[in-house]
Amino acid sequence: MRNSARKNINNMLKTICVFCASSNAIDEVYFKAVRELADLCIEHQIHVLYGGGAFGLMGTMANRILEKKGKITGIIPAFMKEMKWAHDDVTEMIVVEDLRERKKRMIENVDAVIALPGGVGTLEELLEVITLKQLGRFTKPIIVVNTHGFYNSLFQLFEQMIEKQFMRDTHRQLFITIDRPADLLYALDNAPEAPDFNKIK
Repeated sequence: MRNSARKNINNMLKTICVFCASSNAIDEVYFKAVRELADLCIEHQIHVLYGGGAFGLMGTMANRILEKKGKITGIIPAFMKEMKWAHDDVTEMIVVEDLRERKKRMIENVDAVIALPGGVGTLEELLEVITLKQLGRFTKPIIVVNTHGFYNSLFQLFEQMIEKQFMRDTHRQLFITIDRPADLLYALDNAPEAPDFNKIK
């Protein structure tokens, strides 16, 4: 990466929100990707907000960042903490009332949202923030890490929505797709400016 690009990224990303899976049963390829993202955050001193879990990709993300002395904040509903799903050692753990409050807090004052593969919870979080961006309620970059084509079916559904005119062509610019976390910095540095969706009729 060019030095100028690296400098721009360090100014651009101070805090990010990461959506990802809590399952331990998934393939190693997904754990490899989350460790790659964690290492990138460490390298660029990026503070990570995530769902607070101790298992799956969430737990691996937290463990990797803590191992390398980075900063990671968990945001978890009280009922999940009571069920012993929370990570015990994150830099900070914020306990909220419910899932709705968690989603709200996770995207407040962040410089970008990054979605790794996950289940219905991750999908709900991703679709909500995409909807908020479409409505002009969220303005920061949304990056989808499409590890091994995980999100291809979702993208095909979006294309069908555009074809059937449930969405507009411009809505393709609501998010950025990358194949692996290593592409994140280049993608952000070279992404075209998204349109102002408030002005699109």
